[in-house]
Amino acid sequence: MELPKRYLRAGQRFAGRAENAARKAAMPLRSYGFPYRAPNVPKGVEVPEEPSKLGADYDTEWARRPLARAARGVITEGPLRLLIGGVAMPDITGLDRLDSLSKLEEPPPVIFAPNHHSHLDTGLMISAIPRCWRRELVVAAAADYFFDSHWKAAMSALALNAIPIDREVTSRKSSDMFRDLIADGHSLLIYPEGGRSPDGWGQEFKGGAAYLSARTGAPVVPVFIDGTGAIYGKGMKRPKPGRTKVVFGAPLRQADDENTRRFNSRIEAAVTRLGDEALTDYWTATKRAAQGTNPALTGPEYNGWRRQWELGERRKLGAAGLRRRQKRVWPDLG
Repeated sequence: MELPKRYLRAGQRFAGRAENAARKAAMPLRSYGFPYRAPNVPKGVEVPEEPSKLGADYDTEWARRPLARAARGVITEGPLRLLIGGVAMPDITGLDRLDSLSKLEEPPPVIFAPNHHSHLDTGLMISAIPRCWRRELVVAAAADYFFDSHWKAAMSALALNAIPIDREVTSRKSSDMFRDLIADGHSLLIYPEGGRSPDGWGQEFKGGAAYLSARTGAPVVPVFIDGTGAIYGKGMKRPKPGRTKVVFGAPLRQADDENTRRFNSRIEAAVTRLGDEALTDYWTATKRAAQGTNPALTGPEYNGWRRQWELGERRKLGAAGLRRRQKRVWPDLG
């Protein structure tokens, strides 16, 4: 028992000496003031909080400089494309509807407006969008999710060229920034639903895409994405590889006698028609659109297990149904 006690006392003496040495070494620093340490605050004075550098206030200009653009090109054409190809296996259709713009000598900036069910949607869209727009594409991303920490904000800005935006309302600051970016030749990817679907069905469109189109003059390209919700939907812990489909629609412009609300409704109707086309065929979807009978992206009005049952039936018709059979879960009737 003597040996452990001797070592314990020696360790205590060593720790005491080290503490005294550190205290003596720090003594001269106490006389140093600003800028070596924070300035003293007089009593009764309230120091204003430093402005936030996250969320909607995160500065993404650095991500559009030459070095960051070169790094992003390597990421999007390499690891991102391989990831999307392996996990989502996309089937891309409707690109011929963009020929009137993409085959111009200088294709104008456009606003891509797809439905939104998964975090895979952005990578899938970047891979599917024609190269003439992909090089200068910026992504409107939720400020409260992708820009709530420094590392997440930096990764989003670098890899996706993401721009923070308030998902509830397009602020004047954000709209001015997007206007300037579009004026500089950048195209925009924005999700009119404002966020991922919580249950696999679509959500009503907000007016962000219509408003930005009306303000900038850039046409809106409606897009329907099928299958990503079943692969990696909201609440899923890990992706389950499967098939997806991306259907591009013809560019839309706001009519002279059309306000932003009606234009937004027309964009939503166009994406709804593309959703019907993805599950059936062009002729069926077009005929139903003329009759106003395209199945709504928001799903049936009733709630609960019946809504999930209908979702399974819908997925069986499209690309997601080619991946795996949907599991039936019978309701608990007590």
